[in-house]
Amino acid sequence: MSMTHIERAATTYDSYRDRFRTIAMTREDGILEMRFHTDGGPLQWSLLAHNEFESAFLEVGRDRGNEVVIMTGTGDEFCGPAIKPGSHPNRNTMTPETYDPIFWESKQLLPHLLSIEVPVIAAINGPAVRHAEIPLLSDVVLAADDTYFQDTAHFPGGMVPGDGMHIVMPLLMGANRGRYFLLTGQKIDAPEAQRIGLVNEVMPRAALLDRARELAREFLKQPRIVRRYTRTVMTEDLKGRMHGLLAYGLALEGMARMKS
Repeated sequence: MSMTHIERAATTYDSYRDRFRTIAMTREDGILEMRFHTDGGPLQWSLLAHNEFESAFLEVGRDRGNEVVIMTGTGDEFCGPAIKPGSHPNRNTMTPETYDPIFWESKQLLPHLLSIEVPVIAAINGPAVRHAEIPLLSDVVLAADDTYFQDTAHFPGGMVPGDGMHIVMPLLMGANRGRYFLLTGQKIDAPEAQRIGLVNEVMPRAALLDRARELAREFLKQPRIVRRYTRTVMTEDLKGRMHGLLAYGLALEGMARMKS
């Protein structure tokens, strides 16, 4: 075997493309589209989605056949459902044993997303009220004009926002705006999200995927290694923040959910 070249086992698109019940995937010319859904309709966040996103981001990042990634939702919503204040169904029901797999997946989910070493474009097709930090960590964020962002799942629902929202939202919005957003369940519409820098472009939903694909093809004009290393250098600080703060936030979130 050559000392300058080691053959590595490759992760291939065919090995994971049909594995996930909450993510439909298509790929053309290296542009991977990930469409999030629940039974063919808008994504309703669940333990299944949580489990699959962690695994899917890992597989996508390991597949060097992916040149650009587009993330979008299904229908007229990106992700839900909204939770009424104080009514979170899983509050104060956890034990260390039941929380442990959620804790483990949550420690990997956002780092796996940030470890995808190609440009990532979010095409947010409607309201994002559960885990909006996922699309907002993309390099380019496009939003339908009726999109709004809200965190209904954490503090308003009686939970600590410790699974990445506590890192991402104050970072992207500014510390005071981010804390206010998390504490009050504030709803931020697409124009305001663009004004404060959460979103890059706002457009009618019908134009969203075409624009994402247009940008993806523009990115393909750059040399492959330039694309990969640009994504890498732009996510390094975010990965460092996750390393220092994510597990701590998750631990506090879990402690607050334990049976008393």
